[in-house]
Amino acid sequence: MSDDSDGSRGNDRVTEIYVNGLAEVSPDIPIEPGELEAAALEAMDETARGYVDGGAGSGKTAASNEAAFDRWRIEPEMLRGVESRDLSTEVFGTEFDVPVMCAPIGCQSILHDGAERASAEGAASEGVPLCLSTVSSTPLEEVSEVMGDVPAWFQLYWSPDSELTASFIDRAEQAGYEAIVVTVDTPIVGWRPQDLQQGYLPYLHGTGIANYTTDDVFRSYLDHDPEANTLSTAQTFLDLFGDASLTWDDLEWLHDQTDLPVVVKGILSQADARRAVEHGGDGVVVSNHGGRQVDRSVAALEALPGVVDEIGDEAFIGFDSGIRSGADILAVLALGADLAFVGRPYVYGLTLDGAEGVATVLANLLADFDLSLGLSGYDDVTKLDREALVHESALQ
Repeated sequence: MSDDSDGSRGNDRVTEIYVNGLAEVSPDIPIEPGELEAAALEAMDETARGYVDGGAGSGKTAASNEAAFDRWRIEPEMLRGVESRDLSTEVFGTEFDVPVMCAPIGCQSILHDGAERASAEGAASEGVPLCLSTVSSTPLEEVSEVMGDVPAWFQLYWSPDSELTASFIDRAEQAGYEAIVVTVDTPIVGWRPQDLQQGYLPYLHGTGIANYTTDDVFRSYLDHDPEANTLSTAQTFLDLFGDASLTWDDLEWLHDQTDLPVVVKGILSQADARRAVEHGGDGVVVSNHGGRQVDRSVAALEALPGVVDEIGDEAFIGFDSGIRSGADILAVLALGADLAFVGRPYVYGLTLDGAEGVATVLANLLADFDLSLGLSGYDDVTKLDREALVHESALQ
């Protein structure tokens, strides 16, 4: 785990890079976000590139997610005594070293042989919590072991078979996951042209279904070993993946299945945020699935302030979709989110250099955030509020 006990994570990272430069050692992983993305996409094969980079429809939502950050400007304040910064925060009674979590991204074996184990190793080394996807290439129990004492949450795709859903929850509890993050924006998979053009769905190749093939309830549907007939196994998975018949009343059933906090992911409106809390949710994640479900959807950052106004005083609020830099993390937290979920950047690191790549990308993001925090006049992440930001409309 990265040692930032003196509250100078950013200073230490910058010094490390410059000292390495004296020895003519340049960073192996690109530091600038656009260059990182370009290098990772270039390193992927065509099918993986389409899966990671593709968005729904014309890609307007994915583009809007990043563009929304450009409409908020940081207003720094000077001489605030920021020589030491505290990045820690408390979520559901657990102290997190940083207000950042690796977002759930499935099928990581298409990017690197280490898959989710490597992501967990890299995240844990930097003290960054991780949320594991139901459609991981690695069984949830193995990933939890790698995370060790660093918090891990389990993202749940809600199956039409309630027994299978309950089994996933029970396994997550037994493995030490500390929250269930139920994704509600994917009862069916969106229209994704890049995947469709290639005719590529990883699950049909047996990728991303490790939590299913290691589950007794799922295996009871099969009359063969999961590996003996990959296509048949994949078809069974597709039959049991999502449930478009679900309503808000069903969330109460889910809440009754566990003593863990239940976080509802995929919220983009104040009305849905209120419904989530009223039906048993302990919190929400404001997200549009990285722009992969509904084209021309509301950008996640556009939705965040309203959700915070609606339920911020009574429930946990996480955010994902569009974070690429430390300044982005600052904006998300200043607008009222409790936790920033980082997605594509860490799997870019995974693609380029496995666990070390994940650790490097996260170290750079956190250093950028730490320095941005201090240079904006804050010595404690919990002190951030909307006073740190100015919307571009106020500057015109």
